[in-house]
Amino acid sequence: MNTYGDMVTLLLAFFVMLFAFSNLDIERFRAIMSAFQGAIGVLDSGATITQGDAVSGGDTDSAELIQRSILEIPETQDVVRRLNEVRQLPEMRSAYTVEVTQRGIIVHFTDRVLFDLGDANLKPEAEGVLTNILDVLRSWPNHIRVEGHTDNLPIATPIYPSNWELSTARAARVVRFFIEEGNLPPDRMSAAGYGEYRPIATNDTLADRARNRRVDIVLLSDAVTAREPSARLAP
Repeated sequence: MNTYGDMVTLLLAFFVMLFAFSNLDIERFRAIMSAFQGAIGVLDSGATITQGDAVSGGDTDSAELIQRSILEIPETQDVVRRLNEVRQLPEMRSAYTVEVTQRGIIVHFTDRVLFDLGDANLKPEAEGVLTNILDVLRSWPNHIRVEGHTDNLPIATPIYPSNWELSTARAARVVRFFIEEGNLPPDRMSAAGYGEYRPIATNDTLADRARNRRVDIVLLSDAVTAREPSARLAP
């Protein structure tokens, strides 16, 4: 009887603990788990936020909680504020938009601000535009990734056989400008080209295709930076 009584007492304590855990804030728990997702090498990564609040790899409420948590970081608030201040300069003419996502802060440069159509050489006025945000980028402690995007219209020139080459060349050109002219640390910079395959709008109209032709400068969050490859020197 004593053994049976001990077992019943243990079962009671076990179910009381289960009931206590069931009262957790589920949304906050999901948000915390999503923030750690992929950062420690145990959980699969992939939860992302895209423009229009579309979420893949997680639910919308969790993504919004994570986005709010990123915005609550003082460094993020300061950088967003400074980027918006630069955006109001007369010579910038609202050249870009700023978005805060789970990946970090994204600066979307709009169509033809930096490049002519089908070209990867910086326009003369583009250098001044990029120079205006250099001080803000220097203050960001994490990695910075420049991403090139195109619309779905095919391109076939001797220099750019496809949109892959064009988008990658544009991203690399911006990175080279930041390193050579802005003295940004090369080990914290990277370039990526996505061609036409990461659209933020349909390609059904001229206006939507213009939105998809863009260069994004992504100021990576702590969690994403932690997954970036680093230099590994041979012993």
